[in-house]
Parts: sequence; C-alpha cells; structure tokens
Amino acid sequence: MDIKSTITTLLRDGFILVFNQDKLDVVKTAEALMKTGVNNMEVTCRISKPLEKLTALRKELPDFVAGVASLIDSSTMLDVYNKANPQDPLPSVQEVVDAGACYLVSAGNFSDETFKKFAGGIPIIPGCGSVTEVVSQFSKGANLCKIFPAKQLGGPAFVKAIDPAIHKTISLVPTGGTNTGNIPDYIDVGVLVLGASFSMIEKTTMKKIIDEQNYALLADELTKIKQLIDKLRAEKYPALDFARASVEQISQITGRNFNIP
Repeated sequence: MDIKSTITTLLRDGFILVFNQDKLDVVKTAEALMKTGVNNMEVTCRISKPLEKLTALRKELPDFVAGVASLIDSSTMLDVYNKANPQDPLPSVQEVVDAGACYLVSAGNFSDETFKKFAGGIPIIPGCGSVTEVVSQFSKGANLCKIFPAKQLGGPAFVKAIDPAIHKTISLVPTGGTNTGNIPDYIDVGVLVLGASFSMIEKTTMKKIIDEQNYALLADELTKIKQLIDKLRAEKYPALDFARASVEQISQITGRNFNIP
C-alpha cells in the first residue's frame, strides 16, 4: 500500500478511529468500520500488545488501512518504559513499520531520524500543539499534522486561530475531545480529517457494545458519525465528491498540501 493510496483513503474517510479499547476485537472493529464506509483505523500503543493486534489486523484484512498511534519516537524513553514493563513493551517506529503499519501517528513530534527513514514512503502524522511545531514537522515531511490534545488546546477555536498563520496549507487532524457536538465547527474551519476514539459513542451504548460484543451496534453508531462528516464536508465543499476524489482534486479545491513526493 503506497503513501498516495493511504492518504487518499484517510481523506475519503474523513475520520480516523483511535482503537484504544482492549475489550473489543481489533479485526471485528475494523470490519464494523468497513460497513460504514470507513477503511482505516489507528491501533494505539496505549492498549496491551499493540504489535500483536496490528499483525492480526494486517493478516486478516490486508486491504484495510491500519495505522499505529501513540508511538514514542525516543529510544531513551522506550528503554525506560520497556525496562519497567518487559511483559508488554512499547514497539519502536521501526517495529511497527516492519509489522505492516500503513501510517504513523504520535502524540508528539517525530524525530529527524524517523523523517529521514520514512518520509515519502509511509504517511507520517505527528502530534503538534503550536504553529511552530506544525510548520517544523511539515517541513521535515509530515503529511498531515495531528492537533493534540485538541480539546485542551482550544478545540475548533484553536484550529481557526492558527490556520491563517500556516496560510491554510497544512491539513490539521484534531484529536482528543472530538465529538458530534463539535464536528460541525471543526469542518467549518477547514478540517478535512478528524481523529476520535470510542468516547464519541454514548457511555451506556458503548457499555452494551462491549458487554455483548455487539459489532452490529458498533457499526450503527459509527455510521452516524461517518454520515455526519460526509454531510458537513459536502456542504462545505460542494464541488468535491470525497468518496471518489483524488488527492490532487482535494488539494486543488481545499488548498491543502499533503506533502506527497
């Protein structure tokens, strides 16, 4: 899966589900997403054995765009954590790439070494909290920039405030506190792709999904989110059919650059 096709999938989906729930099956969750028309998901390293879950997902659904998030791109921090948690170590960026990760996401910036190794070959989505970080990471090869933690940084108002400073060129992916109440505001200020976890689903409904392992109900709930995003993006960009548009068409109409070689 090349970088262009992966970014195309993310843009067409408009939504990156953060898989951070150990009580759900990763493959069945991906299948539920596919029923909604979403063909990607990020496996966060905040769950147990993320490398095993990624490997299972890539084996069972090879055409599904499986990313990895919450990567710690620091050998020093990895050593400290993994010595303290040898039973369930955090994987390195290289390990998740070797396991077949289709895109890379971090809560913080990625290192120069990672950009030198992987920029242009696999999509890189670093976590950023300022204009300086967004511009710096994009300049090194980031394809989209994750705004994290979006809620604490100011939500849609933060995106609206910094977007003019980057000349509305870099595509920002707000993650953290994203919900159906603020999705309209995010899309109104130019966000093309939103990151969100299962917290978007009402707590009692999510409990029922987990307790009953009810993936049909999960698909129903995720469909509501996907349909909302599709509706709002169609209203914002009436000249774009995101379901069929190419990266070039999306870039031309929205003004966003995705740093594809």
